[in-house]
Amino acid sequence: MPKPNPASVNSSPISTPLSLAVVGAGPAGLALALLAAQLLPQARISLFDARPLERDVSGDPRTLALSLGSVQLLQRLGVWDATQAQAIAQVRVSQAPPTLQHPVFGRSQEPEVLINAAEQGVAQLGAVLSYGQLVAPMQAAWQARVAREPQRLFSHFGAPVQGIKPLADAGVEVDAGIAERFDLAVVAEGGVFSDQARKAITHDYQQNAWVGTVTLAEDSPAGVAYERFTRNGPLALLPLRPLIANGQIQRRAALVWCMPKAEDEVAGLSDAQRLQVIQHLLPASVGRLQAISPLKCFALGLNAERTLVDGCTVRIGNAAQTLHPVAGQGLNLGLRDAYALVEALRRAAANSKSANDPISNKASLVQAALRQVEWSRAPDRWATIAATDFLAKTFAWRWPGLPLARGLALAALQALPPLKRSLARNMMFGRR
Repeated sequence: MPKPNPASVNSSPISTPLSLAVVGAGPAGLALALLAAQLLPQARISLFDARPLERDVSGDPRTLALSLGSVQLLQRLGVWDATQAQAIAQVRVSQAPPTLQHPVFGRSQEPEVLINAAEQGVAQLGAVLSYGQLVAPMQAAWQARVAREPQRLFSHFGAPVQGIKPLADAGVEVDAGIAERFDLAVVAEGGVFSDQARKAITHDYQQNAWVGTVTLAEDSPAGVAYERFTRNGPLALLPLRPLIANGQIQRRAALVWCMPKAEDEVAGLSDAQRLQVIQHLLPASVGRLQAISPLKCFALGLNAERTLVDGCTVRIGNAAQTLHPVAGQGLNLGLRDAYALVEALRRAAANSKSANDPISNKASLVQAALRQVEWSRAPDRWATIAATDFLAKTFAWRWPGLPLARGLALAALQALPPLKRSLARNMMFGRR
């Protein structure tokens, strides 16, 4: 993402300031609110969330995998704490048997793609941390900013939005107990697939994701993320920041283990059995697994809107598209949506001062920005949706030769540096 230049944003000739409602105080909504407060100094911004402000979110253990572009955006917002995150230095994507016996894969007899941060000329490919470790500082930064600018920034926690209604004269009415008019509403309230109302494009993969934490051996490689393609679905380990107890380093990784519902017997396994199965599925380079936490199960599916924009309402993050976790791009896509929207509004405001492209009123400004967002985000958004959907569906296929084809694709990626470099850039920054 190019670094914004706040100094380029001056007072708009439009008589009244832009009013923006942000619905949802998760990572995507908070990032958008903070960025808008920074880059749109004349705008009035209201943040709504059903969660009471006094509820402590810092202990929420859900794991988030952030791309390098997302990390850089959060650094610019001043909400990134590197001491709480585990940097990803290497990503290893491989396939479990039955492709092991094919001679094309070389001596290792295993198709694998290795992506190193140093190889890509960056300090890290991304980072992993818990939901609470990210959202708590973002929420604190927003509240601090609201305290400094109470005339234009507003928090409405414990205020669930009951409806958003388009208005005939442009703008929207947001009902959170009291109806209020805004020039633009951004919905960043997503939730999980099983709880969502179905959108325009939807597909139930008939798969479960079992998530939790595994403890690794002390000598396990640090900062390595593993994606393992198995017969039943992808199995991922995301490196977590080590714990130190009694002078001993305890290496940990977040687990995402996908299984078809029709063949899912994970619930009936003991912890020891789960650990044994996972160990068998993973490559030897992971090392010996020591322990496993209780696992939670989530249904997986695709649930996406055809467009981000609907009148004067924009949906971002899971509110726009809920994806399979195979590529780990859901939140990163939402953060790129947030950045693109605020940058489009900033540019439209700047153009409103230009004789070459005058924008005489707020409605025109908003529509100019929304046209830009819809156009600019489409390639990245649809490429990510399509790639994720294709990968997810292939695990339901039982075609002869499919594992071999997938293995050949991995071998080709590893053997062709330009192709691997392109994949790495897409992982870090999305499609540009």
